Amino acid sequence: MIEAENVAYRYPAAGAPAIEGFSAKFQRGEIAAVSGKNGCGKTTLTKLLAGILRPSSGSVTIDGLDASKMDMFGIGRRIGYVFQNPNRQLFCDSVKNEVAYGLRNLKLDEAQTAEKTDYYLGYFGLARYRDAYPGKLSMGEKQRLALAAVLALGTDYLVLDEPTTGLDALRREELGRLLLELRREFSCGIVFVSHEAGFIARYADRELVMAR
Repeated sequence: MIEAENVAYRYPAAGAPAIEGFSAKFQRGEIAAVSGKNGCGKTTLTKLLAGILRPSSGSVTIDGLDASKMDMFGIGRRIGYVFQNPNRQLFCDSVKNEVAYGLRNLKLDEAQTAEKTDYYLGYFGLARYRDAYPGKLSMGEKQRLALAAVLALGTDYLVLDEPTTGLDALRREELGRLLLELRREFSCGIVFVSHEAGFIARYADRELVMAR
């Protein structure tokens, strides 16, 4: 379980906190949607959950472990984060190296790295692009590549910021089915931010509405 308890965060030089006094719990095996008006702190919350930002006050725990005592790599082993624009996190020279990068940081040998890389490329339908430059992929393919890279690390949770941005109706439906499949296949907890009521109603187990 990821638990945020009385969390607040103020950006440097900001007049008011982006988020204040927020508490919530997110379980493994559930898909939870976070919604609310622009500026209510949804993206800030996702970054606090994933350790990209650290709370100004309050706490975030991951399966009972205090996230403030964990480094980014340790949090990343447990929580995979996908930015609203996946271009922000894709940086390798090929699709296969994008997935293999994190595995090599786990000190896996090359045979293990190759096996896991092949598995996740196949799972996400990216095997035919293994030698392609990630920047050449479509938005949906980049999103799947980002998911493959974080899931390959064995993460227990996925946090996605506005994952339907830039996707047409067909791609949104494909994304929704993928989230359901990931929950079923890996028993991971999924938290996603969205403004789309229909997508939330169809694919989320519950909705958390943030307010300022």
